[in-house]
Parts: sequence; C-alpha cells; structure tokens
Amino acid sequence: MNTTKAAPAGFTVGVWPGLTPRLLRQGTGVEDLADYRGAGGYAPLANPAALLDEVRAAGIRGRGGAAFPLAVKLQTVRAAATAGRDTVLVANGEEGEPASVKDRWLLRNRPHLVLDGARLAAHVVGAKHAHVYVSDPASAQAVDAALSELRAAGDDPLGGLTVSLRVVTAGYVAGEETAAVHAINGGPAKPTDKPPRPFEEGVGGLPTIVSNVETLANLPFVQRHGAGAYREAGTDASPGTFLATVTGAGRPAGLYELPHGVALSEVLTLHGLAPDTVRGALMGGYFAGLLGPDVVDAALDHETLRGLGSGLGCGAVSVLTDECPVAVAAAVLAYFDRENAGQCGSCFNGTAAMAAAARALRDGVATDEDVARLKRWSVVLRGRGACGTLDAATNIAASLLDTFPAEVDRHLSGGCTGCAAEVYDALRPFEVETVEAP
Repeated sequence: MNTTKAAPAGFTVGVWPGLTPRLLRQGTGVEDLADYRGAGGYAPLANPAALLDEVRAAGIRGRGGAAFPLAVKLQTVRAAATAGRDTVLVANGEEGEPASVKDRWLLRNRPHLVLDGARLAAHVVGAKHAHVYVSDPASAQAVDAALSELRAAGDDPLGGLTVSLRVVTAGYVAGEETAAVHAINGGPAKPTDKPPRPFEEGVGGLPTIVSNVETLANLPFVQRHGAGAYREAGTDASPGTFLATVTGAGRPAGLYELPHGVALSEVLTLHGLAPDTVRGALMGGYFAGLLGPDVVDAALDHETLRGLGSGLGCGAVSVLTDECPVAVAAAVLAYFDRENAGQCGSCFNGTAAMAAAARALRDGVATDEDVARLKRWSVVLRGRGACGTLDAATNIAASLLDTFPAEVDRHLSGGCTGCAAEVYDALRPFEVETVEAP
C-alpha cells in the first residue's frame, strides 16, 4: 500500500493583509524579555476587577477548542478567591491536535506574551501560583529560559506570581483540562471523572482555571488597548483575531493570524492554494469532523461554522484536494483508536469498532451492513466517553457518511480510483512536524 506523509517539511508564518499582528510577531527569533517589555509588556495591573470587565466586554472566547467565554471562567474562579479560597491557574500549552501548531509557535517564539497573559489571568482570579503545562520539549525550553529572565529582572514583573513548568508526554487526551490537573497533581495525563471540574476542585484540590495559552495571549492586548480596540477586528459575535494552522494539498503547513469572519477561500489563496481544487476539509482539528467542498465559501467564525454542523475549534484547517475523504476518515479514526485513554469501555471498544469499519470501507471490503453499523455507532456512542475522544470519533464517522455519500458508495463497489492509485494512510493525519521561527 502506498502512503502519504502527514505534511511535507517547511513552515510558513503570515498575517492577514492590513492587519497589525497581536499574537504573531513582526521580527525574527525568540522574543526576549527586553524586547517584550520594550513593546509595553508586563505593564502593572492596578485593578484586576476592571480588567475582568474589559475581558467580558471584549468577548474573548477560548482558543483550545470549545470557544468557552474566558470572562465566565475567570469570574467563576475569582468568586472562589473572593470567598477566601486559594486559587490556581494553569496555562495549557499541551497541543493535542496533531494538525495544530499555534500553541507551540507561541511558546517557542513569544513565551513572554504567554507568561504575561498568565500573570494577568492569575491576578484576576486571585491566584498566587500558576503552572505552564506543555509536552513539546522546545516549548518547555523557551518557557524555562523566559522564567529565568524574569527571575533575573530584579523588579518582579510577574507581580508576586510564582510559576512552575510541568512537562508531560504528548497525547491527544493529555490537553484535556482534567488530564492537565491530574498530571500536575502527580498522576498520568489522562482525563478524570467530572464532577468535580477544575474550577471546583483542581490542582491541589483548589479552584483552578485551566486556559489555553493562545487564549491567555490575548489578555496583554486588552490590558493595553481595551475591549473596543480588541473588537476592531473580527465580527460582533466572534471578535478579535485568531491563529489558524493550514495544512494539506501537499504543501508545507502555514500559521496565520486572521480576523474572525474572513472567508476560507481567501485564506487558501493567501496560503497559495486554489479554492476550486478543495474537495473538503477537517475543520477545527480532528474533533469537529469533515466538511464538503462548500466549506471554501464559509466565513471562519464560530457562528457560521456552528451553523454548518462544525466548529472553529483550535483553528486547524486541513484541506483535502487529492486525498480521498474515506481514507482520511479511516486514518483519523485509527488515530483515535490508538490514542484513546483506555479508561472507558465505550471509548476503547467504540473507537476500535469504528476504525475497523472505516478501514474496511477504505480497502473496498466493507458491506452495506458494515456501513449501517458505522452509522449506528456514530449516533449511539455519542456522549458516552469521559472525555471528548469518543465524540470526536463519532463526529468523523457521521460527517463522512453524511457529507460524502457518493465516495462511500464508490468504496462499497470497489470503484475509488484515487485509493486504487495511492491510499492516504498517515499515522497522524496532516501533522505539522516542523515549527520554525519566522
């Protein structure tokens, strides 16, 4: 069997035309403390409550996948501090989606932006200690060097906040918020039962806010410029900018800072791809499933993509051109089968069963009964796992069957000419392996 690599070597970093970057950096190499402070970083925070009001007005949503309003998270843990409890912050940089690179880029190239955001969030929720949680060794090295710079600064830029670095083995489930808490508490980086959720009982049993590093990286801009300036980019319901990782079509990956609401077709053109060559996409990472060719006309904002039955997720966009959607779905389901935490029978057995059915379909040996079972599993297994892995697998299966019925029928009849010539069979589909500073 011929196989296709997840992504070719090389890496591009770019900013939307006319946009002044907020998250990416105009410059080369790793941003050190002097450069970051010279641009206004680590500005004193006189009024944490006022910053929370600005965050609420800005409408910042989480960039880790769920798009949960940051202000709600902050307010919930802040309430525990107001009630006299100690609190903790976790800056989550464990980038579980193989097709996403944004968190690694920020941590490797702008560690002080992430640490400044963590400082601001920690002071808002009354936390005296924060953890930076990563799996990428280069990210850990960059954060550790930045922390050394801060300790040597002499004037305590973190304002009394102490920060620990926690490095774990990479895994799809390792970035889930309860997995992060479990690992920091000394256990394996695997999800735990909910409730309690981290905001109730997290690190050390204390109320804990777990926030993605890109989410936190938005806070210094809001502190310096305010909610109004933050909303000058994006849409009313999806304000601000976000980082998109674009992969696929046999091209090197690209990382772009974009305003919410731009059309995917325009982003593909920026990336050097002709939109009319796209037959579909994995949108928002593996979790949200497959979309068909009409996705190229979609606006990249939460409301539009939710209306398509998908989501912006972590901002990863993997486009399919020559790749067969059936083979891509089979590869993603096989990945979920390998990466499940092995803690829930429904997930352990369910991902294996769906992966086997999809593999049989890809190889032209599936029956109508196999497809019927795959469709049934995509419905009845939803919501039965302790974390999002099983739901992600059901999303892939359901979206394949609903969006690409013609391709499914061709595989049932053994007539997929694309797979006959070259089967897409990556272990980590559309993985970004190279992350170089621009």
